[in-house]
Amino acid sequence: MILPNDHFNGTFPYTPAFTETAGFKMHYVDEGPRDGEVVLCLHGEPSWGYLFRHLIQTLRATHRVVVPDHMGFGKSATPQDRTYWLQDHIDNLERFILTLDLHRITLVMHDFGGPVGMGLAARHPDRVARLISTNGPTPFGQVDLFDRLGANASVSPWFQWIAKAGADGSLESVLGQLGFNMLSTLKLNGFERHHVISDTWLAAYSAHFVKVADCLGAIGWAKGFVTGDHRFEIPGTEAERIIRGRPALAIWGAADRTLHADHFLPLFSGLFPDAPTHRLTGVGHYCLEDAPNDIAKLVVPFIQQTRISIA
Repeated sequence: MILPNDHFNGTFPYTPAFTETAGFKMHYVDEGPRDGEVVLCLHGEPSWGYLFRHLIQTLRATHRVVVPDHMGFGKSATPQDRTYWLQDHIDNLERFILTLDLHRITLVMHDFGGPVGMGLAARHPDRVARLISTNGPTPFGQVDLFDRLGANASVSPWFQWIAKAGADGSLESVLGQLGFNMLSTLKLNGFERHHVISDTWLAAYSAHFVKVADCLGAIGWAKGFVTGDHRFEIPGTEAERIIRGRPALAIWGAADRTLHADHFLPLFSGLFPDAPTHRLTGVGHYCLEDAPNDIAKLVVPFIQQTRISIA
């Protein structure tokens, strides 16, 4: 298991913080000046805040970088009496940002951190100043959302496996062994930078998942697609108006085998027609692992050059 103060041989040298505002022990990193603009980084499946370690280091001198671990991931607890559907994660994040009273937030979203972050934006558009997708879908009530999800699922090995494993009953047993099959899971989704793999790196991603009971978060996210239990937040008219007017940026690893750029970048552009999009050749689903320097070179000037127009 991951210990609260485990820095993984100095590769994650950030002070752990915890809150129980959402009804479980939720871990987060809170680095940088407290009066700095907030950058809120949201991970997906089956990663945790470790994914953003390079971006934290890049931004912490000038920004308040807040990186929570979703329920069931990273250094956060995995309660056995909770469900792990999309709406649960949105609820948890909402309680988290209200407790910390975060405003003027730049969202950085990866994987299912996209739907979670967009759910937060639908509920609290006044607190969101910018949106950055890093291989993170941006569902926000678009009429073609489910068509794009279906088209992507038909060509994605990960979603094809979820459907098959859900049908034959092997989903929970396989994902319940993430402590052993983490590397193959990351590679299936699209991880290209193999030279960074080390015992420390692999431990950072697999240490949370010691036994089946530790894997409920990962199981729940996958299972929700099989059972249809995930609920995408639908924004109201005013929330949609506000968010459509915010600065936005999309960065997508073109070698992503799970969330294909051809299906999800149009979803982003439909919401933000004037926003820049960048496809990174040779970069996979875990773009923040495959191309941390390239992403920093896009994120930093975007934040610096886009004005915040909210209080």
